[in-house]
Amino acid sequence: MKIKLAFLEKDPVYLNRIIGVFSSKYADAFELYSFTEKEHAVAALDERKIDVLLAGDNFEFDERDIPKRCTLAYLVDSTDVESYNGHRAVGKFQRIDLIYKQILSIYSENAKNISLAVLGDDKTKVITFQSASGGCGGSTMAAACALHFASLGKRTLYLNLEKFGSSDSFFAGDGQFNLSDIIFYLKSKKSNLTIKLESCVKQDPRGVFFYSDCKVALDKMELKMDDILLLISELKLTGSYDVIVLDADFALDKDGMAFLNRSHAVVWVGDGSKVSNLKLYRKIETLKIMEENVEVPVYKRLSLIYNKFSNKTSEMLDGLEVRVLGGAQRFEHATTEMILKQLAPMAMFDALIQQ
Repeated sequence: MKIKLAFLEKDPVYLNRIIGVFSSKYADAFELYSFTEKEHAVAALDERKIDVLLAGDNFEFDERDIPKRCTLAYLVDSTDVESYNGHRAVGKFQRIDLIYKQILSIYSENAKNISLAVLGDDKTKVITFQSASGGCGGSTMAAACALHFASLGKRTLYLNLEKFGSSDSFFAGDGQFNLSDIIFYLKSKKSNLTIKLESCVKQDPRGVFFYSDCKVALDKMELKMDDILLLISELKLTGSYDVIVLDADFALDKDGMAFLNRSHAVVWVGDGSKVSNLKLYRKIETLKIMEENVEVPVYKRLSLIYNKFSNKTSEMLDGLEVRVLGGAQRFEHATTEMILKQLAPMAMFDALIQQ
């Protein structure tokens, strides 16, 4: 099913240019219409059952002109303008992929009971990273893992679900939406979450897809486990990603176990210190006890990575039936970018999708 998209613009040069680009790049997503006269556009809204009308800001509309099934947005000169005449605004002179994402967002907010998801299967590998104790660099290792798979040509999404975690510490990309927009959409129980997810995602120049940090940390705290599980399921169903790297807080309660059971692989990161090893050992033993009668236990999908490992103060745990993928030394006086450059090429990550 294609989105029926109409452009109403007095400038024929701009109109022909944008229709041409959309026809070339997004022919599978849109059924396109173009108008230079308001009367012709309004007449087509009902007749053609237009879903989204993008009109130049030199046109004015009465509410009765726009059918309920159609969403009106305005094309404006500046990308800093969020709304115009009470409707969403879309900057005319920005990259076409950003315009595309905004259109998806506009459509998803008004569409009812329509799903454009490509039903996928378990080809999408979900890898969950958690820190055994604070300060082990679990988030850095998760980001490095995402960069590793992206460098191999795999479409990789990094999703930071830590309550106070930050995707923007590791990745940067163009776009005006962030994880707060996704959370609001989840909590409002609107349809077409798949389209909203696509419209809000950003891509780092190194290839990793991600969602920018929430406007305020409290937004992420609004997420319940049911919301998170729905989010993961929807991301898999899109079929958009080969690998999804989740960066999550540690929990072994009922919700925490339900979360881990959505993962193809689980990675716990420690630093080999006495405190970290003690916590890691106790958590592994707890996990084993909790899963004694579970048919497909998380324990069998668990791997360990030792980060910030020091030959003087760190040591690996002995006697555990858990695979150790490898580790990395402590990098003194290095920036996050420098550390990621060292970690991302490590071959140990490959084992996570070979299970």
